[in-house]
Amino acid sequence: MSKPIKVVAVSGGLQRPSRTLTVVEALIDALGEQASIDVRLIELGTVGPKLAGALYPSQLPDEVKADIAAIEAADFLVVASPVYRASFTGLFKHLFDFVDHNALIDSDRHALVIEHQLRPLFSFFQAHTLPIGVYGSEAEIQGYQITSPALQARIDLAAERARPFLRPRAPVVSSVLKNARAAA
Repeated sequence: MSKPIKVVAVSGGLQRPSRTLTVVEALIDALGEQASIDVRLIELGTVGPKLAGALYPSQLPDEVKADIAAIEAADFLVVASPVYRASFTGLFKHLFDFVDHNALIDSDRHALVIEHQLRPLFSFFQAHTLPIGVYGSEAEIQGYQITSPALQARIDLAAERARPFLRPRAPVVSSVLKNARAAA
């Protein structure tokens, strides 16, 4: 049996229950049907208060440092954010401000991201992204359940398209990344 794929899912919703979390969990379930996965779920509503006042990595609590390390070491990323004032939230961006800018370069990690806001963020990291995103509207999620067959079909299609990329990656730790972690 092959080793499970390390999937890190980041839900940018700030409250629970959350439609964003509902979509993330549905994506995780669909990915789990495609490959053996080991999931770490990071919820911004839980992590946010712990990172909000930090300006430098050394100011982060250990559990947030562990979340960031998990993002940097994931085989596959699922990243979702609610739309707030035409973009992702500032706190969501602040979390990714602590991810080393070299950590995602040319890796086999992929994110299911939306074109105009999230894809540019991961482009900065030089990470590979799938050419498909999943957007779920409020009308498609009722009682924090996916109620739209069309949304479920988009989730299933994204997971199917992700299948070729659901694999462990070789550890890539550049000297820049080692130095950055040592300084933190």
